[in-house]
Amino acid sequence: MTVLIESLMADFPLLARIPTLWLQIAVVGVWLGIVLAIAGAVSRFANSDPEIVRKIVHIGTGNVILFAWLLNIPAWVGIGASVLAGIATLLSYRLPLLPGINSIGRKSLGTFFYAVSIGVLVAWFWAVQKPYFAALGILIMTWGDGLAALIGQRYGKHVYTVGGVKKSWEGSLTMAVVSYIVSSSILVAVHGNSSLVWLVAFVVALVATGLEAFSWYGIDNLSVPIASAGLGFLLTQLL
Repeated sequence: MTVLIESLMADFPLLARIPTLWLQIAVVGVWLGIVLAIAGAVSRFANSDPEIVRKIVHIGTGNVILFAWLLNIPAWVGIGASVLAGIATLLSYRLPLLPGINSIGRKSLGTFFYAVSIGVLVAWFWAVQKPYFAALGILIMTWGDGLAALIGQRYGKHVYTVGGVKKSWEGSLTMAVVSYIVSSSILVAVHGNSSLVWLVAFVVALVATGLEAFSWYGIDNLSVPIASAGLGFLLTQLL
């Protein structure tokens, strides 16, 4: 994607006068604008369940980590954005700043933990020049947890309880499958196709699924991405 920006700058001289960083931020800003516009439209015109709107934002914003990785956005931008997002979410628990995002029917700091996990992973893996592990952790949470919640609520018939929080085996299976797809796709793309890579992806998906079941106060938004990324990083050192 960085190559695409460089190509556009070569084709359009006016773009070449704009610092690359601002073009990177503009791409991310446009994406977030699209996500929020879709969420707003669904909320206003589709009369849909608030949880669907929340998951649109959850999944859409989480994909920003891909832009950060592929565009090679500086770590300070990602960390700064996560700090601002964390402050905004904390304020929204007291003020009606993000009512559609934080209203999930139970006490939760999930949105705040989500922002914190992005900042932690960017700081960690940009420093060791392995940003794809940050993407791995965040995307497992983004897609795995997001789709698991939607599938579990709509099709979950076999319910179990962990610490007073209801989960479904259908949702957990969704989490496992999606986590495996995300982790294996990224690891194979970076480390190549080997049986050990697929095994690492399987272990990461299994651990992520287990942690997602322990979701008191939304703590899985912190534990799942950090543990998934960290475990993937440690296990790939053996490859």
